[in-house]
Amino acid sequence: MRNYRNLTEDEILQLKSQSCLADNWESVWVAEGFTTCFVHHTRFSGEVKLGRFDSEFILPGGIKKHSGLRHVTLHNATVGDNCCIENIQNYIANYEIGNDTFIENVDIILVDSCSTFGNGTEISVLNETGGREVWMNDKLSAHQAYILALYRHRPELISRMKKITDYYASKHASTVGSIGSHVMILNTGSIKNVRIGDYCRIEGTCRLRNGSINSNAVAPVHIGHGVICDDFIISSGSHVNDGTVLSRCFVGQACQLGHNYSASDSLFFSNCQGENGEACAIFAGPYTVTHHKSTLLIAGMFSFMNAGSGSNQSNHMYKLGPIHQGTLERGAKTTSDSYILWPARVGAFSLVMGRHVNHADTSNLPFSYLIEQGNTTYLVPGVNLRSVGTIRDAQKWPKRDKRTDPHKLDFINYNLLSPYTIQKMFKGLSILRDLKRVSGETSEIYSYQSAKIKNSSLNSGMKYYEIAIHKFLGNSIIKRLEGINFQTNEDIRQRLKPDTSIGCGEWVDISGLIAPKSEIEQLLGAIESGEVDQLKTINARFAEMHERYYTYEWTWAYSKIQGFYGLNPETITAEEIIGIVKSWREAVVGLDRMVYDDARKEFSLSSMTGFGADGSRHEMKQDFEQVRGDFESNPFVMAVLQHIDDKTALGEELINRIGQLV
Repeated sequence: MRNYRNLTEDEILQLKSQSCLADNWESVWVAEGFTTCFVHHTRFSGEVKLGRFDSEFILPGGIKKHSGLRHVTLHNATVGDNCCIENIQNYIANYEIGNDTFIENVDIILVDSCSTFGNGTEISVLNETGGREVWMNDKLSAHQAYILALYRHRPELISRMKKITDYYASKHASTVGSIGSHVMILNTGSIKNVRIGDYCRIEGTCRLRNGSINSNAVAPVHIGHGVICDDFIISSGSHVNDGTVLSRCFVGQACQLGHNYSASDSLFFSNCQGENGEACAIFAGPYTVTHHKSTLLIAGMFSFMNAGSGSNQSNHMYKLGPIHQGTLERGAKTTSDSYILWPARVGAFSLVMGRHVNHADTSNLPFSYLIEQGNTTYLVPGVNLRSVGTIRDAQKWPKRDKRTDPHKLDFINYNLLSPYTIQKMFKGLSILRDLKRVSGETSEIYSYQSAKIKNSSLNSGMKYYEIAIHKFLGNSIIKRLEGINFQTNEDIRQRLKPDTSIGCGEWVDISGLIAPKSEIEQLLGAIESGEVDQLKTINARFAEMHERYYTYEWTWAYSKIQGFYGLNPETITAEEIIGIVKSWREAVVGLDRMVYDDARKEFSLSSMTGFGADGSRHEMKQDFEQVRGDFESNPFVMAVLQHIDDKTALGEELINRIGQLV
């Protein structure tokens, strides 16, 4: 606890001579080393504590300003060491301000009642009329929010989680706000009932009301010009700029919102980007990206999603109000001018083109295209597995993780192929085979979930899913047997046995976290029973699931070997393993060749249209190569070819290592 002293009579006289006033000078306390030299035109009200004013700030352009107080009214405020506060139009009331903080040209900063600073605020996500509320808190993860929003069939669970949030909110409630150290607040309007973390920069902001800005030294937050935020929490490393308007919103770590983006009753988790458009009641899981003015996202759940310009959804199917919702599972994309009438569910890594009003559910047919032709939804199963765009997306997401805070809120699994997506492919294969069996092999069109599937698309989809399953299971087996010299077939069998029984059953994607459903159920049961009763404990359990992902993944893969390959893992031999590896190698190389061919289209003659202005075809080609490079030297193309070589060598290495046992 810092020691403060009363002002001396000489100091009071000096302050008065510098146009300072106090309701009661006895209520003004100062730290050792305080000097009056840098306090001018200041009014003190209530109890005020002041630190030292020893250093100066060097501002852009080279101007220097010494720390101190100038033209400011302070009421019940504590000011740390070496702060510069000047030109406050109204006053600063009920705040504790850290060290080395710069505040200039601000209308008003106050806490006017006991505030929870955004914690506990109810967000009517997915359904604007209520029923899926998420209660914000500083430690809110995408996974917590997913359970709160979607597990409404377990009222005791929701009640417990609300109580946990309420406890946290009341624990952090206060009549005094805080502004951290090394904060800069410039040319800003009103700040009311807002808690501001260290190293935050607030510049040209219009209004901030009832919220927390959880900035810190390793992951500063920037709030820019024209921003209005009411009832909000902004997590570490995020940037909210250029006229963004937020009302009842949670902004996760390392998000970027700007260019007049507006959102209400919405959640944005790690690495989301929103510009120009609108959001209403959306659940934006990690890496949800929307950049276009004409794009409206409404009442939808997304993650790893990219919204094309003019993307739109409707949640008024009937006349009972905006009660419908929809889901685009991880990695889904929408093209320009796409439209979906909720309710609908789109499978993982699928592409939506055109207008869709038939409420299809394609969750068990991932990596598909949904295409509109003549007001009819056509489904092309599995085709996105061979898309160069899908592979590029999977590679870019880890590289675009901008989170620098070591305390991460969301636990993100980037894997394109996982038990979650592969289990969908197993179901997809079964669906497609049943369609073919029931409707006949010669049918030109098959119907599924209000969508149409062409015969050629159905057959290709089965092929793509089988290739992907071979790739995933083969990868898992090779990884499991990596780096060990086996003496007998029994050695191989012992190594293949899982380290845990957890992971055998169904898997779920809890907004970025891929985990066995059994583990999620166990956590939810612990919350319901009261065994888990803190936010940090919930997050720690999610962290543990994330860390043990590959252990659980192998358990699941092991359980699928017999069903898919027709081999008993308890009696499997080196010869059978070699057969699996050869099938894996064929699948990997085949899939890479499809991706390679898809990439080549980007370098076709038609793609060169618009290049080489006013020139010949030769000049067009030269211009294209100067801008885009040539096909063979393209970094992605080279990476695909290298991947083919690496995987071929990896398969050969295992075949040679266990070949002696055949």
